[in-house]
Amino acid sequence: MPAELQSTSQGQTLVLTLRNPERRNAIDPAMVAAGIEALSVAESSPDIRSVVITGADGMFCSGGNLQRLLANRQQPPAVQAQSIEGLHHWIEAIRTYPKPVIAAVEGAAAGAGFSLALACDFIVAARDAVFVMAYSNVALSPDGGASWSLSQALSRQMATEILMTGDRIGAERLHALGLVNRLADPGSALDAALSLAAQLNAKAPNALASIKELLSEAPHATLTQQLGRERDHFVKNLHHANGGEGITAFLEKRAPRYE
Repeated sequence: MPAELQSTSQGQTLVLTLRNPERRNAIDPAMVAAGIEALSVAESSPDIRSVVITGADGMFCSGGNLQRLLANRQQPPAVQAQSIEGLHHWIEAIRTYPKPVIAAVEGAAAGAGFSLALACDFIVAARDAVFVMAYSNVALSPDGGASWSLSQALSRQMATEILMTGDRIGAERLHALGLVNRLADPGSALDAALSLAAQLNAKAPNALASIKELLSEAPHATLTQQLGRERDHFVKNLHHANGGEGITAFLEKRAPRYE
């Protein structure tokens, strides 16, 4: 069975499922292209308010296909560079996507699979899920934004440990470190992610887009710059139709109906 990225809808949530049974859901160029296309289409759809990325058959993603990497050693370096650029376009698409993206992790998230989960806004993981940055175990360095994501979220020492040792880390430890948002019973990570998505789907989409943009900009801004950006987003959202609906609904003690 060829590798594919399955796309289905559950209410207002788009579910993207990595499926590559022969390679434990290893990332394939066709998957990457499909992921970028799916996000592009869903961005303009008012019917989709969130995205969940998961893996088929109880496994999130084993990372890169080592057989393909070995074959690429016989090709000019530009071949592998082009392949990584494709993955990086998908990572950037997730990071800049204006709607919430949730990783639902069962089994293992290894290498680029771990990087993919880190690119998401939320990680929901089964309690017995494991994460590993396996690059150093095969004499490679990370891709998929792993070094950026980990250095943003953790101390230098902790990020160094994860990347250099290549040790497996349980979901519960990553939850304690703040990288995993929610833990779920084994086999129920997708259900828990969909529950979180439903909670987010009830929020005003424009407000969530502003929050994601502000969080992305904050590490590179001075306090003064960020205060200015917060002011601009606040005023824009107050004068959006959803701003009026949200305040009115709160005062009237009813559920808001956002567009």
